[in-house]
Amino acid sequence: MTTMTNASVREFKMPDVGEGLTEAEILKWYVQPGDTVTDGQVVCEVETAKAAVELPIPYDGVVRALHFPEGTTVDVGTSIIAVDVAGGAAPEAQEEAPAPAEEPAEPEEQPAARQPVLVGYGVATSSTRRRPRKQAAPDTAARQAAAAVQQELNGHAPAPAPVAGDARPLAKPPVRKLAKDLGVDLTTVTPTGPDGIITREDVHAAVAPPAPQEVVPAAAVPVAAPAAPVSYDTARETRVPIKGVRKATAAAMVGSAFTAPHVTEFVTVDVTRTMKLVEELKQDKEFTGLRVNPLLLIAKALLVAIRRNPEINASWDEAAQEIVVKHYVNLGIAAATPRGLIVPNIKDAHAKTLPQLAESLGELVSTAREGKTSPAAMQAGTVTITNVGVFGVDTGTPILNPGESAILAVGAIKLQPWVHKGKVKPRQVTTLALSFDHRLVDGELGSKVLADVAAILEQPKRLISWA
Repeated sequence: MTTMTNASVREFKMPDVGEGLTEAEILKWYVQPGDTVTDGQVVCEVETAKAAVELPIPYDGVVRALHFPEGTTVDVGTSIIAVDVAGGAAPEAQEEAPAPAEEPAEPEEQPAARQPVLVGYGVATSSTRRRPRKQAAPDTAARQAAAAVQQELNGHAPAPAPVAGDARPLAKPPVRKLAKDLGVDLTTVTPTGPDGIITREDVHAAVAPPAPQEVVPAAAVPVAAPAAPVSYDTARETRVPIKGVRKATAAAMVGSAFTAPHVTEFVTVDVTRTMKLVEELKQDKEFTGLRVNPLLLIAKALLVAIRRNPEINASWDEAAQEIVVKHYVNLGIAAATPRGLIVPNIKDAHAKTLPQLAESLGELVSTAREGKTSPAAMQAGTVTITNVGVFGVDTGTPILNPGESAILAVGAIKLQPWVHKGKVKPRQVTTLALSFDHRLVDGELGSKVLADVAAILEQPKRLISWA
């Protein structure tokens, strides 16, 4: 890859899309060298260890070079595309440009141009005008803002600016929402926008991983020759590179299995009344247009069980040697996608009504199937449900999602002979399995939670009496 020194060529770097990952694979390029691009135009699709993300370019220009082909894994902060922001204009055309006229004594205030951002479509021009905090030469302020943005794009954060008292940081609503989704405190972000406004770029810079420190080796170590590639019969074997979601899932499962001591308990329960309630809710006008299925009532049953046994909704903080009890439930739903297993979660599921929970479940499933689940949707989960019954499986021993203390597996619901009111009758039966972290969840607590879920599914009226 050739380094370009032309001042008009901008190098767009692989950004950190918000989940703190260090690399991403380029899945597809939507542009080629010579194509004209505009601010906010999607130029490629990349896959992180969590999801596929489309990357927009933050400026106008002509594509000069694509530094990596499709299928290449690139580290965050590495330039992936070069864009000539001058538009590739011929020198003759530049020489014919008229000289700038002398500045008037009182220039009119012009609307600020959109600021370039690493991820997103830029900050839209506002129709309102903000009173400047301090009079300054327009050219000087513009040059300082441009220099700050360029330093940010080059990976050099500007020196922190002092914050006066408890003043609220200046940022537009989309930027505040982005900061909230990424868990960034705006009071800790150094603004680079005009008049001290925090931009999207500033928020992403706040969550970007620090540049690795160069370590000088004490002594030269001989480097072993690379191992010869493994030979195999391609007609009898297929080798698939371990990367993306599969790589992240493998690391998370190994880390969880060998960090948290797992215990799994099982219970088989008659869910005939729950299945009848599902059919009744499908006819209820409050659920018009919503997807109503057994998973909805199972999720609600688990939320009620957590309310009755709140200590199950916790995590183990090894560094602080503390058990962190969560007073909110971000309910994860394990979803199988073409790219692998992901676990998006419903934020504050404990506070949702049944119709709201149905709506959130529908959105979560459809977004996962389309491969559009955002990294923020897969962060900060507290407890998870995995529905293995959709594959016709009776039960399993699920592995905990890292950072959580419990996961509920739901088996297939089948018509089976069951003793009901003293007689053997065909009833709809399923098996539930609850895995929990035995460091902070004792057998008694885990058993109570599983028993409560089973009791609610057997008698769904307990959703009301226990709520």
